[in-house]
Amino acid sequence: MHDMKRVVGVIGGRQVGEPLLQEAEKVGRLLAERDAIVVCGGLEGVMEAVARGAKQAGGLTIGILPQDDKTYANPYIDVPIATGMGIGRNVIIARTADVFIAIGGEYGTLSEIAFALQMRKPVIGIQTWNIKGVVQAKTAEEAVALAFRSLNHPDIA
Repeated sequence: MHDMKRVVGVIGGRQVGEPLLQEAEKVGRLLAERDAIVVCGGLEGVMEAVARGAKQAGGLTIGILPQDDKTYANPYIDVPIATGMGIGRNVIIARTADVFIAIGGEYGTLSEIAFALQMRKPVIGIQTWNIKGVVQAKTAEEAVALAFRSLNHPDIA
């Protein structure tokens, strides 16, 4: 069997402060450096920052959009997937990724976390919802390390 690339979902708020956006960009860069594919919601905020970071490091980005038009994707998305499903697209994001890093976020992020946990996928959080099942990290480096560790040892998350 060929070695499959890891798909890491990065979820988070559209409106977050600059420090969290910088952390998201760093997460994207670190994921690309580890040859992971980044999947996100494809819009602005954390989604744009993580995609920008991944692109800067030569990574591949996928945006699962709520709209039915690919032009809504931020400029750093390589593969825009227009679902026309609104927030229902969160289920597709949860199904697509092997592990999640949640950065900030409000109820949309909470729904993605809930879907991921329901599907028994690890979720690492940076300043996000502090709920059972979310492993908290303080920095981008720690979150990416925990994400990869949880892929190799699912009992960690």
